[in-house]
Amino acid sequence: MWAVAFAGLHFYWAVGGDVGLSISAGPLATERPVWFVVAGLWGVGALCLLGALLAWLLARSRLRGVPALMARWLGWGVSALLLVRGVGIEVLLLTNSTHLDTSVSVGQRAWTLALWNPWFIAGGLAFGLAALRSRRHTANGRCLNRSSEDGGPAGFDQARQAR
Repeated sequence: MWAVAFAGLHFYWAVGGDVGLSISAGPLATERPVWFVVAGLWGVGALCLLGALLAWLLARSRLRGVPALMARWLGWGVSALLLVRGVGIEVLLLTNSTHLDTSVSVGQRAWTLALWNPWFIAGGLAFGLAALRSRRHTANGRCLNRSSEDGGPAGFDQARQAR
């Protein structure tokens, strides 16, 4: 849901919406150069939809073998990227170690600290948890956190006892 919400926000901005964009993009929000709309809004929105697909694969899919391993590693990579971005910029802004130039307004800084960076951190945690959860599948394709009715751990124990 994190990636879908972020994609929706970028598509809203790409079709002309402006609520929150000036706080996020600064002068680019008013100028809206073609490269910014194509790559920064439509492109990021499309990447977010791919992220939503990855999250769905991690959480719901029955992938096995190499595809499951690739999805899991990609999930960890997305998690790390979002966490580094969120925490890194938060630290830079809080310590003022970047000596921000005048192109970053006080409002942009405040909203980045209060909204955008926590949003990236939440996304990083969500992808990390999805990648972690995807490991809970056993070799025969059953999920370890299901109930015995679904063939979960209790069902495995009953099958072992019957042998």
